[in-house]
Amino acid sequence: MATDMHSPPGVSPPGVGAEPAPAEPGLASAVKGIIDDALALMHQQLAMLKAEIRSDLRKVLAGVIPLAAGITPLLLGGLMLCFTLVHLIHWATLPAGADPATIPLWASYAIVAAAFLLLGGILLGIGIVRLKTVNPLPEQTAHALEENLKWLMNKNPK
Repeated sequence: MATDMHSPPGVSPPGVGAEPAPAEPGLASAVKGIIDDALALMHQQLAMLKAEIRSDLRKVLAGVIPLAAGITPLLLGGLMLCFTLVHLIHWATLPAGADPATIPLWASYAIVAAAFLLLGGILLGIGIVRLKTVNPLPEQTAHALEENLKWLMNKNPK
């Protein structure tokens, strides 16, 4: 029979002719939402980490280029300084009046060596100063991750 004997007249038993009740979100959909949110958060933090690494890499390159460019003049200046010393010893052992030049050869080498050493030192200093500004730890990402962990610990007290 279509009607139940124990139900009042005019009222259908449950499930017969009644509209289905709206389904409440279950545990599975709640867990799925949490997992989706966690994955989205991880993707955002990965993107932030990549951006910070790119920025730090640019800073490292901005410091390494002057360092590398400063090494060559320093090496040349050191080599010229060696030639300066050789020619200074030679000039010191020459008899008086034997060198008609206004500036002795060793002094010429010393001037060129000083210019190379100065240029190399300046470039090296620029590179060192720029490299000191580089922080290898991605601060923003670490801070965001720390905040997320604190939030998770407060949400799930033990």
